[in-house]
Amino acid sequence: MVENNFERLSDEILSALTLSLEQKDLAVAELLSRALEMAMTRGAGGKDFVERRSFSQGVEKALNALDALRKVARS
Repeated sequence: MVENNFERLSDEILSALTLSLEQKDLAVAELLSRALEMAMTRGAGGKDFVERRSFSQGVEKALNALDALRKVARS
């Protein structure tokens, strides 16, 4: 088993999301993108919460790849 030095759950999920996108597995990618969103935003919120963080380049790249895979699946 390969040991990763990730510090956050969201890093592990992003790695799995990237792999699912490389394998063109839309169903798994959809689930992982939701899990990534949950991991990145837990503990935040409340009635007047406004998201001020920007996504890392890795997250942006993965989300763009997910959008592209969705478009291909609809064709």
